[in-house]
Amino acid sequence: MPSVARLNVTPVKATRLHHPVRVRLGPRGAEGDRAFFLVDGAGRRFSGPRAARMMAVRAEHDPEEGTLRFAFPDGTEVAGPADANGPALVADFWGRPVPARIVPGPWEEALSDFAGQALRVARPDRPGDAVDVHPVTIVSLASVEDLARRGGVDRRLDPGRFRMLVELEGCSAYEEDGWTGRLVAVGGAVLRAGGPVPRCAVTTKDPRTGETDFPTLEAIERVRGRTAGGKLPFGIYADVVEPGVVTVGDPVHLLQG
Repeated sequence: MPSVARLNVTPVKATRLHHPVRVRLGPRGAEGDRAFFLVDGAGRRFSGPRAARMMAVRAEHDPEEGTLRFAFPDGTEVAGPADANGPALVADFWGRPVPARIVPGPWEEALSDFAGQALRVARPDRPGDAVDVHPVTIVSLASVEDLARRGGVDRRLDPGRFRMLVELEGCSAYEEDGWTGRLVAVGGAVLRAGGPVPRCAVTTKDPRTGETDFPTLEAIERVRGRTAGGKLPFGIYADVVEPGVVTVGDPVHLLQG
């Protein structure tokens, strides 16, 4: 039976992933996941290949103390209140408008210096709005291993490069692709599996350094082909039907109907 192998979240979208033992899934996704996101000097969402370097930066959010902290590869750390009391903006999430406010703090200079351009932190007005398309993403380790093998890699490919919320073990390669439209029990939550996740150049980067280390997109096209819309599919989306706690090791099974 498939089970949860690893969970991946981050309090600030585009920064280094955390791997908690358990998460609480609600209608808007994992509690605390992507609670903040980065915008450039013009207030545009900072993402894609240009944001890959930020995967080397670890962000920590303490909601009880109301603080936000960033740790950089050189050992520098900056922290301050996570108060979204700055200017309002509306960010474009693939055509979906997300109202948000700037979270001013000492990290602005450090993030900007690290990225080589002006960056600020923003917090969506509605928690959970900073997810890409759907609140949950799923991929099996078997799919990652098959892509690596058929892509000509003789080492383990870190599945974190796909930045999926839930990684599964005990599946056959691409088994998750066949779950579209089905109800899936994952630990204490019930999800409805959706369609494939279209991949971008971020997946070619090492998830800890942000450096390019594998031709992921070419491998996906060679192994999986493209969708009818010309996208490169790898992993699936899902929506939360019944909220609940998901823990590493929890069983995953398809429900009837």
